[in-house]
Amino acid sequence: MFHKYGGIETARLLLNSPTVSEGYTALWERGRLDLTVEALIHDNPDWQSLFTEEELEIVHKRLIEYNYGPALKR
Repeated sequence: MFHKYGGIETARLLLNSPTVSEGYTALWERGRLDLTVEALIHDNPDWQSLFTEEELEIVHKRLIEYNYGPALKR
């Protein structure tokens, strides 16, 4: 997906999907949400300007839903 669409567009496709990807679920099962696109956006303020407010809200809601520690502190 990354090779076909590039980084930003891949991130947008993943964020705007109605459900989380299999990769997201696999990372959650392994306790590694920090490696998800959502966490990378959440944890890096420099990248947040690349996404809309709606996309940032998806990031936050999804991370809260899956109990990602840093998102719970907002």
